[in-house]
Amino acid sequence: MDVHDHRVPSPTDRGIRAIRWSLAGLAVTALLQLLIVVVSGSVALLADTIHNFADCLTAIPLWVAFVIGRRPATKRYSYGYERAEDLAGLFIVLVIAASAVLVAWEGVARLMHPRPVDNLPWVIAAGVAGFAGNELVAAYRIREGRRIGSMALVADGQHARTDGLTSLGVVAGAIGVALGLDRADPLAGLAIAVVVVYVLWHAGRSVVHRILDGTDESTVVMLESVAASVAGVEHVTSARARWTGHGLNADMEIQVDAALTVGQGHAIAEEVEHELLHALPGLKGATVHVDPHDHGPARGPVAHHREA
Repeated sequence: MDVHDHRVPSPTDRGIRAIRWSLAGLAVTALLQLLIVVVSGSVALLADTIHNFADCLTAIPLWVAFVIGRRPATKRYSYGYERAEDLAGLFIVLVIAASAVLVAWEGVARLMHPRPVDNLPWVIAAGVAGFAGNELVAAYRIREGRRIGSMALVADGQHARTDGLTSLGVVAGAIGVALGLDRADPLAGLAIAVVVVYVLWHAGRSVVHRILDGTDESTVVMLESVAASVAGVEHVTSARARWTGHGLNADMEIQVDAALTVGQGHAIAEEVEHELLHALPGLKGATVHVDPHDHGPARGPVAHHREA
């Protein structure tokens, strides 16, 4: 059996399914809120509705990126097209930034030119519905994103979770208006903008970290530990890993007994890859380079090239 059969089955299909169902849920939630915005004039609810529609829009390029990422590698794109997913993550961050600016602008405008908020019970109901719908979508996206290793899908889930929290801000603004605080609604809209900026910072940092080939330090430690435990591995010289879309790839240098044949060294390298695919979820493959172990001081790749 090929060692690649140990990968989690159909991660791209699960990602597309998560996007499709969550997109439908958010669209229904946003349309219901929009109807209540028309009859109530609530700026906080308008801000929340804008954010929900933005969240719907961010799902579309992510969906397209998942589809493009399934295309096979070519001579021109020998590593494939999975990096399209990371580019979609950048687009999501830009949309979050644009929605923060729009929400803040509308909040300031309503502070300067207040408008009455009508049908407060409906506004409160819409806020509660928005929170429930977004939280369900967020939990689903984040769970599936982490399961398949898609930082872009996780970021989109975080975006949806922020929408849910801002929906509670809508409820707070409507309650404030009901208690006689005329500017509570636009102030709640501004508070929503602050929360969106907070999510923008965290989502942006995560997406950029992924694009710059960043991984958790524990990933490299795990690579080294698993490889070192394989029989025949004398020393792990180096280990590197990077994500491309929702696929993790690793490169390693190991040392084996210099007396072994080429075939025996190759067999050890295959066993290292086999064990790594078992131990690290999301790992698509590992390139394992074998060097002879001379039982002297360990030499890293930099020292090796200097001596060459």
